[in-house]
Amino acid sequence: MENRTAFPREAAFPREAGLPRLAGIPLSRRGALALGTAASLVVACPPGRAAATGSGGEGLASADRFDDLRGRWLDYIVGAAGAGLDSPAMVERNDRLSDYATWAYDNSDRFPDPGDSIWPDLPLGGPNPANLTTTYRRVLRIATAWATPGTAQYEDEAVERTLIRWYRYLTDHWYHAGAEPVGNWWFWEIGIPRVLADLTLVLQHRLRRRDVERALEAIRAFTPDPHRIEADGGPATGANRADKVLSCLLRGIAGESPEDMELARDAVLGLLSYTTSGDGFYADGSYLHHLRLPYAGSYGKAALAAVAPTVMLLDGTRWSLTSQTMRPILNSPALTFAPFIWNGRMMETVRGRAVAREHERDYRDAWGTAEAVMLLAEYVDEPYRTRYRSFAKGWLARCSEEYRPTSSSDLRRAEALLADPEVVPEPERPGHVQFGVQERMVHRGRGWAFTVATSSARIGRYGWGNGENLFGWHQGDGASYLYLDDDPGQFSDDYWPTVDPYRLPGTTASLAERAPGPASGTPVPAASNRWGGGVGLSRRWGTAGMDLTNELGDVRGRKSWFLLDDSVVAVGSGIVVTGPGAETTVENRSFPAGADPGLVVDGNPVAVGDRTGLDAPRWAHLSGVAGYVFLGTYAARASVAERTGSWYEINSGGDTAGSRTPRTRTYATLSLTHPHGTGGDRYAYVILPRASAAATREHAASGTTTVLRGDPRAHVVRAVRGSRWFLFAHLFEAVDDGAVRADGPCAVIATGTRDVARIGVSDPTKSDAHRSIQLLLGDWYPDLARADSRLTVRPGQVVEIEADLDGARGASYEAVLTT
Repeated sequence: MENRTAFPREAAFPREAGLPRLAGIPLSRRGALALGTAASLVVACPPGRAAATGSGGEGLASADRFDDLRGRWLDYIVGAAGAGLDSPAMVERNDRLSDYATWAYDNSDRFPDPGDSIWPDLPLGGPNPANLTTTYRRVLRIATAWATPGTAQYEDEAVERTLIRWYRYLTDHWYHAGAEPVGNWWFWEIGIPRVLADLTLVLQHRLRRRDVERALEAIRAFTPDPHRIEADGGPATGANRADKVLSCLLRGIAGESPEDMELARDAVLGLLSYTTSGDGFYADGSYLHHLRLPYAGSYGKAALAAVAPTVMLLDGTRWSLTSQTMRPILNSPALTFAPFIWNGRMMETVRGRAVAREHERDYRDAWGTAEAVMLLAEYVDEPYRTRYRSFAKGWLARCSEEYRPTSSSDLRRAEALLADPEVVPEPERPGHVQFGVQERMVHRGRGWAFTVATSSARIGRYGWGNGENLFGWHQGDGASYLYLDDDPGQFSDDYWPTVDPYRLPGTTASLAERAPGPASGTPVPAASNRWGGGVGLSRRWGTAGMDLTNELGDVRGRKSWFLLDDSVVAVGSGIVVTGPGAETTVENRSFPAGADPGLVVDGNPVAVGDRTGLDAPRWAHLSGVAGYVFLGTYAARASVAERTGSWYEINSGGDTAGSRTPRTRTYATLSLTHPHGTGGDRYAYVILPRASAAATREHAASGTTTVLRGDPRAHVVRAVRGSRWFLFAHLFEAVDDGAVRADGPCAVIATGTRDVARIGVSDPTKSDAHRSIQLLLGDWYPDLARADSRLTVRPGQVVEIEADLDGARGASYEAVLTT
């Protein structure tokens, strides 16, 4: 066993260098998986060299020949000839890869004895079972450098011999048929098989046939069928199945097995169907994982990122997929992903526990989605191709972060796309998208966007587990996110390790101290309330709401958000606090350490370090962010203070743990207080994104937003904006008086001008019921221009609606009236 040098923790790879830092496990499981899969096969089988195993597919059609499929995978990695191989970005990328490989190689045990670890910071057989997967990833990164022209390791014979030695060592002693799985099943059935398949293809022409056979035997032993999870015998769904499918294809190519190719193709067909329960893509654009958590930004992205190369590999072969079978995936860039990607950043409400991953911030999930969409665009027909390229170009071009591609081919595709004048980037357009199944909405104004995370008996409160998102307690209790063009990094600039987890904007949260989340498993804490979701109208306006009973059971209340072109109206009622106290957080905005955010309440500045109790404030303003108008008399609190935390405190996961480096941010906080013993409290306020202090003060005096009802039974708001009026209503139970009446719970929007009124209706309880609704609009609209088939409408000054919402799953239905 050779002598080992000290393992550098920080100095060898400073964060500023932008290096992969796998030493510190910076990537998520799937982030590193994608990096390994995409980046590894740079030179799998150079021209003139035959693969060591099999026949290369004699007797198969040309497109089915395994040598050709290896070549296709090479094209996926290397990119088209002449596509900017020597661009500055490509040179920089290869330099980083080479530097990383040098560091990892120099600090390794190149001659490990049985039981030894290859790297001292990744003890095999130690307390962290993720280290085996991470070791494979590190070996793969060195192998990638060895296979990449221009690196210091390119075709270096000493590096080659070491890689082969490690390959055999890991198969002989750690990952082989008959080995006892330790730790999370994911590593053994998805993580290692994907990386080992890549490593096999990188080294295959230098390996003995028996080496390859033993590695593939191990993969097949732990994940023989991509349809299922071996650990519990249950079905593999969503991203898990997509990853297993791609792994099965890669082992099929490495082992030249038509049976594996057929198995993978059959498994992916089930993934490509719309689901009606559990994990997967839904027809309304929703994506759920862990049965009940909106997860398009993490698991959904991972599914798309695995399906895209699957489509590429199967294209034109006897196992190819048709456009008809791929329709759910083909529709997903527009329906599932685009609504939640804002200026090249994935919104937090669909990222689950990934929000706590230091090295998977919002822009990285958006980049991963763009990369999958760019690849798919090469293998689909119109109208998808043009739309995909437009989406991807818009996401990449508008992102304020420097793009760091997953692979060399991703970089080449991105460079070509951004330089193509024929591709018009998809812009950020004002509007509203409502998702009935996953109970999420996205609202875009001019220069801003807003979204809310609610929970119900159908949608979980938050995602945590495996040591990730340890303080996620209130993320499903109405956590709201205001995105601003002038502040694009709000939720990626060390927000999660520094924000007060008891005071997330939008939440009404107990101040009772909570214990961190679990170190193992991936639980999604359930809620019990039936009312959760909202209603959308004309893809321009909408609502969100929930009947909150918090996880501790010491806070109850009913919460609503009503979304207009220029503002958000928040209403709460029936707030009961039996615990030590609660707060409704109006705003908790992050700024650089030492900054003065410019928070003003009723014209009085709140200085850094101030923590001020407020008696009946009328308005507040946060410079460059928004104005806030209070529609009632409430006890409030305002503060400007620094908070410090580390990513490790919120994520100690085995392969995703954050750094222990302290991070400090300044927070401007504005909240409404609900002390212990509160019974029946209420609130209402308006958020005016990007408004000036003068405009905020003017709105407070204008009376253009009025709460007609804010009691435990219903929230009803009337607003006037120019010549247009609005009527928003959330009925939490049957109501027989007031401007909006119904025989059961429902959500309603009505808006109109002198000539036309539009109405939207939904049932956020998803009770599959018929609803009778009456609206007092105030103006006379005698003619019905159109109505969805589920609505029977009788126009007039009092509009009567019979809504058949059986099986509607929270979807919105509309009618248009005219004078």
